[in-house]
Amino acid sequence: MTTKTAAAAARATVYGYPRQGPNRELKKVVEGYWAGRTDAQALRDTSAELRLANWRRLAEAGIHEVPTGDFSLYDHVLDTTVAVGAIPARHRAAVEADALDGYFAMARGTQDVAPLEMTKWFDTNYHYLVPELGPDTVFEANSVKQVAEFREAVALGLTARPVLVGPLTYLLLAKPAPGVAADFQPLTLLDRLLPAYARLLADLRTAGAEWVQLDEPALVQDRSFAELGAAARVYRDLGKLTDRPKLLVASYFDRLGEALPILAKAPIEGLALDFTGSAAANLDALAAVGGLPGKRLVAGVVDGRNVWINDLGKSLTTLGIQLGLADRVDVAASCSLLHVPLDADAERDIDPQIARWLAFARQKTEEIVTLASGLARGTDTIATHLAANRADLAARKASALTHDPAVRARAAAVTDTDARRGKPYAQRAEVQRAHLGLPLLPTTTIGSFPQTAELRAARADLRAGRIDGVGYEERIEAEIRDVISFQEKAGIDVLVHGEAERNDMVQYFAEQLTGYVATRHGWVQSYGTRYVRPPILAGDISRPDPMTVRWTAFAQSLSDRPVKGMLTGPVTMLAWSFVRDDQPLGDTARQVALALRDEVNDLEAAGSSIIQVDEPALRETLPLRAVDHAEYLAWATEAFRLSTSGVRAATQIHTHMCYAEFGDIVQAIDDLDADVISLKAARSHMQVAGELAAHGYPREAGPGVYDIHSPRVPSADEVVDLLRKGLAAIPAERLWVNPDCGLKTRGRPEVRTSLENLVAAAREVRATLPNTAS
Repeated sequence: MTTKTAAAAARATVYGYPRQGPNRELKKVVEGYWAGRTDAQALRDTSAELRLANWRRLAEAGIHEVPTGDFSLYDHVLDTTVAVGAIPARHRAAVEADALDGYFAMARGTQDVAPLEMTKWFDTNYHYLVPELGPDTVFEANSVKQVAEFREAVALGLTARPVLVGPLTYLLLAKPAPGVAADFQPLTLLDRLLPAYARLLADLRTAGAEWVQLDEPALVQDRSFAELGAAARVYRDLGKLTDRPKLLVASYFDRLGEALPILAKAPIEGLALDFTGSAAANLDALAAVGGLPGKRLVAGVVDGRNVWINDLGKSLTTLGIQLGLADRVDVAASCSLLHVPLDADAERDIDPQIARWLAFARQKTEEIVTLASGLARGTDTIATHLAANRADLAARKASALTHDPAVRARAAAVTDTDARRGKPYAQRAEVQRAHLGLPLLPTTTIGSFPQTAELRAARADLRAGRIDGVGYEERIEAEIRDVISFQEKAGIDVLVHGEAERNDMVQYFAEQLTGYVATRHGWVQSYGTRYVRPPILAGDISRPDPMTVRWTAFAQSLSDRPVKGMLTGPVTMLAWSFVRDDQPLGDTARQVALALRDEVNDLEAAGSSIIQVDEPALRETLPLRAVDHAEYLAWATEAFRLSTSGVRAATQIHTHMCYAEFGDIVQAIDDLDADVISLKAARSHMQVAGELAAHGYPREAGPGVYDIHSPRVPSADEVVDLLRKGLAAIPAERLWVNPDCGLKTRGRPEVRTSLENLVAAAREVRATLPNTAS
């Protein structure tokens, strides 16, 4: 096909779309089902309505080929586990009795059965459910969901492309099942898994699918020779199948690297590649392997993970180069639009100047269609769009909203000494133990307590003017009194104020810092029915006034036990926001760190002897390629130390991390120089404790003993068992007892019982230690 013909054939598509609906209808109906307010049929009907609305919206916008199968009631990796029949043994009875309830049992657990482990999807804040596999795993194709959703789209008269997690990525994301040797490699099951994929593909072809997309984002990570060989074998074997649709292999989030020539030569019909950010290197790499003659290229030139408008002119230049590299070039976002909010036009409170710089899922869809039209019919047909886009980009670059000279001067003046505590940890630890007087195995929680309907109503009443600021503060004070009283009665050693005043651990701070923009409707799925509204980091950052001191000091006034000050760390403030893309991340992190440093110092001055600065996103933001790790970790750890190093030796600095894999960043955790770290560990059976021990981590740690992402109430015996595993790796004088994460999403009754069991377990184990009393 000539370049001119390839351009004329250019079409618009997307890999996936937000699932929740404009008013989070999916969250409401799923949670209604869990609570017994909604039946299964209503859940299915609402889900179908949301899918149909998405497809119609995409088609009306000009998308030529819509994705199917990307919609999920909880998680698309869990959907893949169901599709290949890899149901864990402990969940099989539930799945056989009722497929829907069994599905949610795998996701959330029940009082009798633990759920699947949950962790981050590559370097995003989306969480997936980790497949559990072992030597006895038997795969069996189940194409019901994929075929049904494809047929729903076709019934609307649409061209549809089913999307599946690819077999290689599925196995590389999996872990050994409980009871299976830790060194078991799920990739050894490849020959057993491929027939299930062959069956899925055959069923989709029978249903009428012309193309199927297999997502292989794992290939943008560093892969061994054996893993790359497995990739070659997967797409050689699937490509040779005769009873299958055309195969489009998609990879995103970074450059494809060593896997690109393998996939380019494979007997498949198309590749979908990311060409944004560091993945822009895919363009030169594609040219270096001779392009994709005779194949389809889906070019991800619109950033699917951030909310800034596309540089249409730059993207058209990239697309023009690609026309000479493939038989057909289609235009898409860099990844599924699952990672951005639904519609920027729904935001009425954002400065109109800033609003013109924003593109959510609907606007990105429009950008994709515009680019495809310009590529197919010539730039003259989109001249008006291009002129408006150039003006908006220039306005953003020149805006005073994005540059504060005072902030930049302060950041430029930072020295290495500013990011170092005055005394080393060993000396600080002695001072802190004498000052705090805590028992061995001190108990605490991570920070938040359940956000009740009363709290949400209080915030709504304040926004609507039904109560004034004084009335709102009275309600928050009453909640804090209740939380402090409960913790004291339960026997918790180090208390928290419960964060009743906070809507979200990032948004709360963003609303009080300059440079951030908050949304009203910018919901993005984090996991299951948990949606967050990431703020938008549009300009330079400073802290006009204290943000947490008033509430922490009030809570401390209610108890003689230490109450932790609670802040969100600089890396997480970036990772869980839509960060500005017009300067290096490290520069932005330093600005946030200096603002937080002011807050930490004010907390100490107000009497806080323990201050926790949470960095759950430190691991998730780690670049996917090892060559990029050192630069990232240097500025990330410096930012944390800069925010915490202005306090006295007696002030104990805590940090918290959750729902990611930490084994490969233990040195960075060490480099944070926090006095105490708490981490998620309950679902992974204390794996992280062993990783800390193997590294020789010298500080105090609290690997979680209570999985808060499940409604299960752990028994005291379960917690005792986890604590003993923890003690096998971490000495008693350095081991803390705490949940995996904050308790915001849980209900009060289950939290009460769970924490009582946690304290009872700590006392039981403490009583068995030398020279201790219960």
